[in-house]
Amino acid sequence: MSAVPFLSTTVNGTNQSAINVTNNTCTGVYTPNELFVILSLLSLLENILVVIAILKNRNLHSPMYFFICCLAVSDMLVSASHLVETLVILMIQHGVVHIPQNVLRQMDNIFDMMICSSVVSSLSFLGVIAVDRYITIFYALRYHNIMTFRRAMIIIILIWVLSTISSTIFIAYHSSNAVIICLISFFLFMLSLMVTLYIHMFVLARQHAKRIQNLNKRRSTPHMTSLKGAITLTILLGIFFLCWGPFFLHLTLIVTCPKNPICTCVFSYFNLSLILIICNSVIDPIIYAFRSQELRKTLKEIVFCSW
Repeated sequence: MSAVPFLSTTVNGTNQSAINVTNNTCTGVYTPNELFVILSLLSLLENILVVIAILKNRNLHSPMYFFICCLAVSDMLVSASHLVETLVILMIQHGVVHIPQNVLRQMDNIFDMMICSSVVSSLSFLGVIAVDRYITIFYALRYHNIMTFRRAMIIIILIWVLSTISSTIFIAYHSSNAVIICLISFFLFMLSLMVTLYIHMFVLARQHAKRIQNLNKRRSTPHMTSLKGAITLTILLGIFFLCWGPFFLHLTLIVTCPKNPICTCVFSYFNLSLILIICNSVIDPIIYAFRSQELRKTLKEIVFCSW
């Protein structure tokens, strides 16, 4: 088992080539396993608190927060897989346990599946949250008829089922470039969709809010609140792109130039991509806590055991 938890066979083979080809110029970056453990534990704790807060507070029982809750669960998958895998690596390195190679391979496949499922589900829920915000801003009066609790649950179930199926297929055919291309294409499609929705929201919602404010300042509050939510989700999207971008760049280079010296040099820095992925899971709950007053209040109650 390696420290690379996703598409490990393809990536590990490429990384080894990178080290051999560019040994004189690309030394890579040493990332201690303890760093993975600390970040994974922090992310796991934060996202568990977010999930508990949303489930505990009835005021947060809305489609929007249920989608955010599922996004936190996706982050938990990333953290848990990294944490368990790194702990197993440390125990093997220190001679605490001895696991047969075939068992290691099966465990590695499970961790890879968790990461892949998290990628697909995170992108999907970010897209759904963007659509939800779009409906809130432009179809406010019809929102509760469009985004019902039943429809939200159906969307959540479909995303998790499709994420599980796709991750199984990706891991089963990890050596095929077609699988990597499909994942990259899905990433680019979802980003394009979300960027388009947010640009439309910013332009029209701002104009709409100004018109209403000119007529009646009190009536502008709901629209400004919705706009604030769109800003929050845009920040989340930007952080997701910055944290996951290097990983998808790595996958793109695997497909386009696996033996090019420059590309193989980039491969030697793959562990930095993994650190950024975990950092994304750490940062997301912080944004929820500081930008959502109701969620922040509930988190304080949970932390200080006053609920």
